[in-house]
Amino acid sequence: MSIKTCEFVSPKHPDKICDFIADSILDAYLEDDKESRVAIEVMGGHNLITINGEVTSKSTKSKSDIEKIVRDIAGVHNKILVQIVLQSSQIAKGVDVGGAGDQGIMKGYATNDTPEYLPLEYVLARDLCKKIFAAYPYDGKTQVTIEGKNILTVVASFQNTKSSELLKLVRDIVEVDFVDKASASSVEYLINPAGEWTQGGFDADTGLSGRKIVIDNYGPEIPIGGGSFSGKDYTKVDRSGAYMARRIAVELLEKRNAKEVFIKLAYAIGKSAPVMALAIVDDKEEDILNDLSYDLSPRGIREYLKLEKVKFRDTALWGHFGRDFEWR
Repeated sequence: MSIKTCEFVSPKHPDKICDFIADSILDAYLEDDKESRVAIEVMGGHNLITINGEVTSKSTKSKSDIEKIVRDIAGVHNKILVQIVLQSSQIAKGVDVGGAGDQGIMKGYATNDTPEYLPLEYVLARDLCKKIFAAYPYDGKTQVTIEGKNILTVVASFQNTKSSELLKLVRDIVEVDFVDKASASSVEYLINPAGEWTQGGFDADTGLSGRKIVIDNYGPEIPIGGGSFSGKDYTKVDRSGAYMARRIAVELLEKRNAKEVFIKLAYAIGKSAPVMALAIVDDKEEDILNDLSYDLSPRGIREYLKLEKVKFRDTALWGHFGRDFEWR
């Protein structure tokens, strides 16, 4: 049995704060104009937050409107720099006719290892982080190492915690929800291994949107396409294509009663149909490029997954999959 490790971070981690800001700005534009084209990048830390990117929209959102969104999330003490320009007209030509906003490769995955159809190590790290965050709503990280279905090591570092209290909480969670009593004694716990800490979030570190893409996807054991999600509308297939790949993976897993499904999509900028669409179902590869049950154009994906109804800021927290979104 192989040994696997996965980490997760809380919503107050600086990278995740940036993701949440980026998707909150995206939502604000989409609320005014569903056809808004948005590509926002956010960097924050040490009392400075920078918003940079391209937006083409009928929305009348002003610089001060964007600044208010950021301050409501990150606090009024930050200096905010906003630099937003129109989408390149040369890129827009391809998007105007329904094409993808960029080239790229997207991956989808589903496994029957867990009810969420996600890798076990990923679910354990995420669930532990969520449970700790409910008690300590601060910057923090978890990490879980497993061998097969057995937990070997649990790491938890959370701001504003006493290590003894955090250890008790983590042990209670693990021993009640994750392992049986027989194996509980063999779990190694590393709690605030660098010591207790009170400085977190933007005060301790710089954050960047799109930097936690492995956490946003399936953890480090599963290949991903490399594109980030937050701050991007549906025409950016980094996001919509990855969501669709996940939906197809889940549907094939259920229809075929499979153990594991990988989906691989690839797009060319300005083209509506993918140049590659492959499924690997229990190690057997099949071409689904001409599968008539799926419209894999950006507009087709938006309709199939009902993306116009999504509040994208909700996706920026706790991962993008296995959370009962339309793409599941």
